[in-house]
Amino acid sequence: MFSKISRIVKDWFRSRLPVDTVMEHLKSKKVPMHRHSIWYYFGGLTLFFFMVQVITGILLMFYYRPTPDHAYESIVFIMNEVRFGWLVRSIHSWAANLMIAVLFIHMITVFFMQAYRPPRELMWVSGIVLLGLVLGFGFTGYLLPWDEIAFYATQIGTEIPRSLPIVGESVMLLLRGGQEIGAATLTRMYSLHIIVLPLATLLLVGFHLFLNQYYGVSKPVNSKPKREALQFYPNFVLRDVRSWLIALLLLLCIAMIFPWGLGEEADLLKPAPEGIKPEWYFLPLFQTLKMVPSRLWVFDGEALVNIVFVAGGLVLILLPFFDGKSRMERNNKLIKTIGVIIIIYLISMMIYAYIE
Repeated sequence: MFSKISRIVKDWFRSRLPVDTVMEHLKSKKVPMHRHSIWYYFGGLTLFFFMVQVITGILLMFYYRPTPDHAYESIVFIMNEVRFGWLVRSIHSWAANLMIAVLFIHMITVFFMQAYRPPRELMWVSGIVLLGLVLGFGFTGYLLPWDEIAFYATQIGTEIPRSLPIVGESVMLLLRGGQEIGAATLTRMYSLHIIVLPLATLLLVGFHLFLNQYYGVSKPVNSKPKREALQFYPNFVLRDVRSWLIALLLLLCIAMIFPWGLGEEADLLKPAPEGIKPEWYFLPLFQTLKMVPSRLWVFDGEALVNIVFVAGGLVLILLPFFDGKSRMERNNKLIKTIGVIIIIYLISMMIYAYIE
C-alpha cells in the first residue's frame, strides 16, 4: 500500500516538474579527481553552515527582542530559561565563524586553482559578493546581544567608514541611524541581519549554484588527472554529505565544550573597556588602521587605508577580466605571488592583533 502511494506521488511530481531532466543532468556531471580535489568540499561546507545559520537564526528569532531595553534580557532568557537555548545560540555563533573560515578557504583555493578564468567570471564575481554578504552577517549580528564588548566594537566598526571621501559620513549615518549608536542602530542591524542580507544571499547562492551546475567543476590549470573523473550523483554528493556530517559533529562538539558566552550589558554612560577588538575576520583592517599614522604626507592615514582595502576588493572582483586564458604563464606566477603576499599579510595582522 505504501509503495503504491509513493509511486503515485512520484509520478504526480514527475508529470509536473522536470525531475527526470534534472536527475539525468546530475548523473551525467563529472567531478575531476586530482591531488587538489579535497578542496572542492569547502564550497559545500559553506552552504551547510549557511543552512545551519538559517535554522538556528529562526529559532532564536522566536525569543529575541530587538530593543535596547530588552535585547540583552532576551539573550539571557534564551541562555538560561529556554530549553537548549544556550546550545542553539552557541551553534549559531560558532557556525557563523566556521562559515566565514571555510568560505575564505574556498575563495583562496579557487584563486590558486585559477577557477575564475573564462567562462567562469560570473561565478567568481558572485562568490566575492557572497563573501561580502557573509562578512555583513558577521558585522550586523555582532551588536544584537547588546553586551558591552559588542556595543563598543560596533561603535568602532561603524566609525571606520567615516574617513572615506564623499560617501564616508553617509555610510556611517546609514549604519547607525544617527550620530550615536542607539535604538535606531540596533533596529537597522537586526533588519539587515534577518531580512536584507538573507534575501540577497539566498538569491545569489541560487545564482552561484546554477552557474556551478551549468559550467561544471573546474580543475586546476595544467593539472593532470589523478584518476578517472567521479560521477557527481550519487558518488560526489554522498561524499559531500559525509563532509557535512563530520562538520556537524565538529560544530556540536565545539558548541557544547566551548559555549558562546555573554558579557555585561552595554552601559552607554560607562567608558569603553580596554582591549576592545572586532571579530577575527575584521582584525587585518583594524590592526592596519592602528599601525598607520594619522597623517601620511598630505593624506589622511585612516582614509588612505580604507581606500586601499576598498580598491583591493574591487581588484579582486575584476580579477578574471585581466587574467584570462590567453595570458602568459609569467603573469600567472606574478598574480599568485601577490596573492601569497596578501594572505601572509592578513594572517600576520590577525596574529599581531591577538598578541599585542
